[in-house]
Amino acid sequence: MMTDPIADMLTRIRNAVRVEKPHVDLPMSKVKRGLAEVLKREGYIWDWEELAGKPSDHLRLHLKYGPNGERVIQHVRRVSRPGRRVYSGAAKLKPVLGGLGITVISTSRGVISDREARQRKLGGEVLCEIW
Repeated sequence: MMTDPIADMLTRIRNAVRVEKPHVDLPMSKVKRGLAEVLKREGYIWDWEELAGKPSDHLRLHLKYGPNGERVIQHVRRVSRPGRRVYSGAAKLKPVLGGLGITVISTSRGVISDREARQRKLGGEVLCEIW
């Protein structure tokens, strides 16, 4: 039984980027769909799509690399875990690496990046940091 599906998603992305896979498939959920949309809006992946499957639906992320094969996603870190939830208000969200990275927040209005959270003045659970 999987206790942290978000950590599983981040680990699959991290492993796929390390071996330079063009895409990665993972089980579908609303939070994962929201996280994929944030990654697309912020320019870390090309696109994502839902795939219908027999036991359950899947999410396919099309990973992004630079013109010479550089990794766009350098680092992925899970912040809030099932054993230790981390919450933050909009005022306490600081830019990651001076704005070069993002923090993904789960709010009452959905999953958004730290830039959007500061702009909308929303706080919530800090899911992960990506740069």
